[in-house]
Amino acid sequence: MKIYTKTGDKGTTALFGGTRVPKHHIRIESYGTVDELNSHIGLIRDQNINQHYKNILMQVQDRLFTVGAILATDPEKAVLKSGKDRLNIPKISEADITLLEQEMDDMNEALPPMTHFVLPGGHQTVSFCHIARCVCRRAERLASALNDLEPFQPETLKYLNRLSDYLFVLARKLSNDLQAEEIKWIPKKES
Repeated sequence: MKIYTKTGDKGTTALFGGTRVPKHHIRIESYGTVDELNSHIGLIRDQNINQHYKNILMQVQDRLFTVGAILATDPEKAVLKSGKDRLNIPKISEADITLLEQEMDDMNEALPPMTHFVLPGGHQTVSFCHIARCVCRRAERLASALNDLEPFQPETLKYLNRLSDYLFVLARKLSNDLQAEEIKWIPKKES
């Protein structure tokens, strides 16, 4: 299978199901940003962190391929007139969302309470988590805009929302594990 097809040379690309759209279409921006997020999560997973976090991040990466498939599917081509799923697109489940919530709860138990916003940084691995969190929020914003135009499975947006929270808590937990300084943001008083 060749990587290049030349079919996108005029600025269009095919959705799952065959429909061609411009490469700047909100649907392409949405799943392209999810792909970018997946790459950032791979970078976190490549760091010297606890194997448990690596395993969870690998599951997240798998789920992000599912999110990408959902976002890359033309809704008109996805379902037969009978209502049956024509393309067999996987779904995001409540269990996927619950896993992130449970992981956050477990990590939070080992952390001091958060009393202020924290400045991103303190350690390269922690910074990678914050970058991934920001990309996840962008993916969520784009997917939300797409959902307003062409609704898709609601758990997809919920998963992206929960994932950005997870990445924030993971950043805090890794700060703790790596003994990196977590700098509180204290708003400057006007003098």
